[in-house]
Amino acid sequence: MASLSLEGVILAVIIGTLAAIVYCLRVLVLVERRISRMDANLLRLTSRVLEEESRIESEEERIERLLQHRSPLAKGFAKKKRR
Repeated sequence: MASLSLEGVILAVIIGTLAAIVYCLRVLVLVERRISRMDANLLRLTSRVLEEESRIESEEERIERLLQHRSPLAKGFAKKKRR
């Protein structure tokens, strides 16, 4: 079995270190892509929630307007409910 000289060992260490750096950069890029996809999904989800909340608020306002214009009894009910 041939033994490596000092230069061979140093060269093997350098090549191994470079290979480790390349692998770490590859993993870093994959993680960054995954995080950007998660961020995009979160933005989509929050926009959907915002749209739904706007719909709910407009429906609530419509119902309150209807209650206020119906009868004095409905007005009293709406006031009691707010307290």
